[in-house]
Amino acid sequence: MLYTYFLKPILFKFDPEVIHDFFVSCGEFLGTNPVTRFLVGLVYGYHGRDTSKTVDGITYRTPFLLAAGFDYNGRLSQIMYNIGFGGEEVGSVTARACEGNAKPRLTRLLESKSILVNKGLRNEGVDQIIKRLKSKGSSSKFVVGVSIAHTNDAQFVSIKAGIEDYVYSFKRLNEEGVGDYYTINISCPNTFGAESFAHPDTLERLLSALSAIPCSKPVYVKMPINLSWNDFDALLKVIVTHKLKGIIIGNLNKDYSLLDVRGEAPIEYKGGLSGKPCAHLSTNLIRKTREVYGKALTIIGVGGVMSIETAQEKFDAGADLVQLISGMIFEGPGLVKKLVKSYSRRI
Repeated sequence: MLYTYFLKPILFKFDPEVIHDFFVSCGEFLGTNPVTRFLVGLVYGYHGRDTSKTVDGITYRTPFLLAAGFDYNGRLSQIMYNIGFGGEEVGSVTARACEGNAKPRLTRLLESKSILVNKGLRNEGVDQIIKRLKSKGSSSKFVVGVSIAHTNDAQFVSIKAGIEDYVYSFKRLNEEGVGDYYTINISCPNTFGAESFAHPDTLERLLSALSAIPCSKPVYVKMPINLSWNDFDALLKVIVTHKLKGIIIGNLNKDYSLLDVRGEAPIEYKGGLSGKPCAHLSTNLIRKTREVYGKALTIIGVGGVMSIETAQEKFDAGADLVQLISGMIFEGPGLVKKLVKSYSRRI
């Protein structure tokens, strides 16, 4: 109630990227001290019955994760545990540091419960992020995955250069043993080369190159959600052939017509939609994938998790784990504890 009726009306008067950066800095500071971690956990943490879940050999304290795109520079791994998350996905990281697209990179669409994301893979580069994650240490109680994309730069538009970019990051992470799992993000909109690898032939080339690198961690692919089932299934066939552990369904929605209020977004496409406009698209693809592939693929569901009901829809459709960002922004960090408590009652 404090967030909904007091903090949120104030915070939403300011530029969303400024607020994002402020909260990341605060979260990083709070995570440095056991006293502040304890106090945050006292208010927002989950303290009920065991809700742990083991997926692909990794045990998550709770099955809810912070999705990639929020902690893109790996600054929050020491505090997210105290908010009730079982893990987080850092990134997407790229081989070289990337400033991202021109501002505004984030726009709130309040009536549609969405955020227009045009960040353009803004991050400090894989080597700097590896250094930071190693300095923060690892914990058996909290899972840190790393999402990998190719640098948002005209230099990496070609398929060959894009593959080399992915390979560099993937190799460095494995060499340093950083990250509990890896996600290959092939579906980031509004970047140079955009979704170059969201096609069966180019995805085949990318996964063939990555498979040559020794890796003992689970590997997933972050999927686009605006494809027809036939096109989506064609990508799944490639992923299964390469024996990857699974997929994340899915990335931002590029169809502005699915907004509750179309006028909140620009006429021309400029950024993907998070939050509510992703809900049905991602859930339907989760359900169809589970029906067709059974247990052959692990599915991590993300997109439009704004409430207990929408989170449960992901699990009912067949998701093994659930990620979120926008729900936490619109409903406050207390949403995570609500989700875990509800999940606890169901199991």
